[in-house]
Amino acid sequence: MNRPLRADRRIHRFRPQRSRFSSGIFTVAALLFLLTLAGTVGLKTVVNDATWFDCFYMAIITLTTVGFAETVELGQAGRLFIVGYLIVGIGVFTYCASQIGSWIVNVQMGRLLERRRMERELANLRDHYIICGLGRMGEIIAWKLDQRGLPFVVVDINEDVLDSTCTENGWLFVLGDATDDEVLQKAGIEHAAALTTVLPTDADNVYVTLSARMNSAKIQIIARSSTEKAVQKLERAGANRVVSPFTTGAMKIARFMLNPAIEDFLEVADHHGNELELADVQIDETSPYVGQRLMETDLRERGVMIVGIRRASGERLMPPPGTAAIQAGDSLFAFGSNQAISRLVERDD
Repeated sequence: MNRPLRADRRIHRFRPQRSRFSSGIFTVAALLFLLTLAGTVGLKTVVNDATWFDCFYMAIITLTTVGFAETVELGQAGRLFIVGYLIVGIGVFTYCASQIGSWIVNVQMGRLLERRRMERELANLRDHYIICGLGRMGEIIAWKLDQRGLPFVVVDINEDVLDSTCTENGWLFVLGDATDDEVLQKAGIEHAAALTTVLPTDADNVYVTLSARMNSAKIQIIARSSTEKAVQKLERAGANRVVSPFTTGAMKIARFMLNPAIEDFLEVADHHGNELELADVQIDETSPYVGQRLMETDLRERGVMIVGIRRASGERLMPPPGTAAIQAGDSLFAFGSNQAISRLVERDD
């Protein structure tokens, strides 16, 4: 199992600068409104016998330079006001038009630059995770990885969904069909640690699994299955794990019925931000735990419980005795909070 990556491996976030664009549009609208109001009030002041509607109409046709006939007798004072109002109005209108054009160009350029930065980030990713499909399950998986600070890429064919979710949250994404080999290669499948396919249909998930396995023999593939018949097909296509939401949900309901106290404990731990985790920690020759017996380590003081040991030879100790010595090549099945597991992995590194 791949180890959790450290904080310095977190992905760069792409935050769209839409607040400045929105505030700029509001400023332009406010200037045009104030200019129209000033013209209406000014005309009413210099032309006493005109109605408010006539003054408003005159202000609009003057500001837009339409040039319809005058609805009221302006007189010399009114004409002088119109001359000044035209000069100010054309200046303000030109400024607003230039600002709108500039903001539109900046938004387009910003998107282009963000896309190029994203492509460079994708090219440099290593040991990341690929999520194929940004439906309800895909979004939950993405949020989970985002909370851990792990690098991941979302692949989806729906541009609106990617823009409303990934762009807003600063997630890396690739627009395209996940069943296409070129799209998976853009997502960096050759250097990815794991891929999950949670597309709506089993046929698509089977095709993505087959394509992913052909592109990378070492990648971990977790696939979603809607029916039991598709489980064997996904496994034959190369999936390491196949998850059925209906089966998993039914098993959790059964656990709630049989062991409500345990499930309540896990729910409380999750809601308090101290989520429990079962991780596979690989022990190499440089690990400080090599040669120590389990009872001699500081794992319990660090908040970690070892529930099993898998030797390099394939031998399994479930549960391991306290006298079991930790050897290079062992896999420790560690149970504890996210923070404790992360600290254990960093120390072992």
